[in-house]
Amino acid sequence: MEIKERTENKILNRVEIAFSWKHDSKSTPSRKEVMDLVQTLEPGANRDLIVIKDCETRFGQPLTTGLAYIYSSQEAMAVEPSYIHKRHESLRSGSANGGENAESEGGDE
Repeated sequence: MEIKERTENKILNRVEIAFSWKHDSKSTPSRKEVMDLVQTLEPGANRDLIVIKDCETRFGQPLTTGLAYIYSSQEAMAVEPSYIHKRHESLRSGSANGGENAESEGGDE
């Protein structure tokens, strides 16, 4: 994964990362895989405070781009709409199903 741009948004208490991931000879990465990689690239990032947005794979190309927001607290994360929280629910460390649904979020195979 290559970080295209990293911005600290002090007003919204988050770090914004624009990324590009070239995945030759592999299927489209799932949201869980993207979240795992963002967590390793940003030291001290809490998995429960990461939001993946605008994740897009180019047709016919092994290239996925998107945005990752890493919030400083749950209160700061309140700016995200409820559907974003619901989308990331299964990927959180405290979720009951442990991310079982995340595997189906990859691309067409």
